[in-house]
Amino acid sequence: MPQKIIILDFGSQTTQLIARRVREMDTFCEILPYNKFPHDDPSVIGVILSGSPFSVYDAEAFSIDLQHIRGRYPILGICYGAQFMAHTYGGKVEPAGSREYGRACLTHIDATNPLFAGFDVRSQVWMSHGDTITALPSHFKRIASTEKVENAAYQAEGEPLWGVQFHPEVFHSTQGSLLLRNFVIGICGSRQEWSAASFVDSTVAQLKAQLGDDRVILGLSGGVDSSVAAVLLNKAIGSRLTCIFVDHGMLRKDEAADVLRDYESLGLNVKAVDASEKFFSDLAGVTDPEQKRKIIGRDFVEVFNAEAQKVEGAKWLAQGTIYPDCIESLNITGKVIKSHHNVGGLPEKMHLSLCEPLRWLFKDEVRRVGRQLGMPEHLITRHPFPGPGLAVRILGEVTPERVRILQEADHIYIQGLRHYKITLPATEARQRLSAGHPATLQESGEVSVSLYDLVWQAGTILLAEVRSVGVMGDERTYEHPVALRAVTSTDAMTADWAHLPYDFMAKVSNDIINHVRGVNRVCYDISSKPPSTIEWE
Repeated sequence: MPQKIIILDFGSQTTQLIARRVREMDTFCEILPYNKFPHDDPSVIGVILSGSPFSVYDAEAFSIDLQHIRGRYPILGICYGAQFMAHTYGGKVEPAGSREYGRACLTHIDATNPLFAGFDVRSQVWMSHGDTITALPSHFKRIASTEKVENAAYQAEGEPLWGVQFHPEVFHSTQGSLLLRNFVIGICGSRQEWSAASFVDSTVAQLKAQLGDDRVILGLSGGVDSSVAAVLLNKAIGSRLTCIFVDHGMLRKDEAADVLRDYESLGLNVKAVDASEKFFSDLAGVTDPEQKRKIIGRDFVEVFNAEAQKVEGAKWLAQGTIYPDCIESLNITGKVIKSHHNVGGLPEKMHLSLCEPLRWLFKDEVRRVGRQLGMPEHLITRHPFPGPGLAVRILGEVTPERVRILQEADHIYIQGLRHYKITLPATEARQRLSAGHPATLQESGEVSVSLYDLVWQAGTILLAEVRSVGVMGDERTYEHPVALRAVTSTDAMTADWAHLPYDFMAKVSNDIINHVRGVNRVCYDISSKPPSTIEWE
């Protein structure tokens, strides 16, 4: 059983980012709701308390009794976690004079404290809170300050309990990873045994034990998650795995043929089903995005179920579920932004047990496992793509003709991103490459990288219910605009629009308008998430 750090989640938007930072140190960690600490787990070596949207004084603020944790494990409180412990043990937390948000510099550091080992003077940190600790408990000592925040960090005297009011997990805290490393490795004593190689070995062994001689069904989408899950299962049980690939007709241009060719080269047993006629028929006249998703989800279940019943003796359904899908949400607002398309619900309908070999991995870890398994790079680095496909990138009714228009425009855009190369210093390239993309780079000098690999996700949107006037030759046109979308991100929880070169944008725009009948205008989406989402629907 690997060592693990437990992150108790109080509802922060950056909790998953803390986990990713810990995993980057080859240390396993698990995110749990603040009130579900696993007291009987012998593999726990440390605890991190996350931030929260609440103030410690709010009536609905989350609270936990730490008496069974404190003293047994090293504890690090971040933002709300730090304020909660200070407040609980006799300190004072009050509203700040003004909301402390953004960059700050540590003006005082106790360099002898193990949490700040190796820190530079005036290290930059990222603040994001409305309250501040104005007085520490009597047995706590201040170990760091900023110009505006006197108690930026503290330790309980004589015990392994720390709190920091800034966010070491975010990129803007320049030595935040060092602080977390000091805690996870230096203080908690992680042996750094969590890696792609160790995951493959242990998971294959677990799958062999779990599945025995049973047959397994897996739904392949062409995406990296289901593909890596399939290759991992194939390594464990071979021909007893049957993969089903449902083509709903709304994939990218030539995508069905391309991914099936990839799967054949990987030695997977795949059954392909062309169900596009059914999907298009059921989507006729539908314009509401949620209704589109529900129809596609329902039809997928029906088609998949019908094909799965042809597999004799199947006892398991495998899915490419990854860790962000499994983390139990605190559901603070109770609001749904949009539903997600997956095959949940199939086990109940099909009376199959569920197998999720990737359920502990983040997306970038899935890609590292794919490389460890020897999968082709173009499949590993494929951008995320929505389960409903181009249906949610067509604003309006989905028809075969509209899908054709979008496929052609999107193909020009994506191929353009793949072929356009820019030269960067190796150090900058490592920083800018989207998570999970080509990781083997020279240590110094310059490297050539594609725009595709610098972008987390890109796609084209067809404004199907909108027409705009244009001129081609001497003729007036009245056709559709398309919007191009490209974002940079690390985990899709937040995303910024990608600053693509002007000459690239000009060429792509000209190529789309000149070669795609039905399009006479190209726009570029420069909104970030939040407040926007990555997908338009």
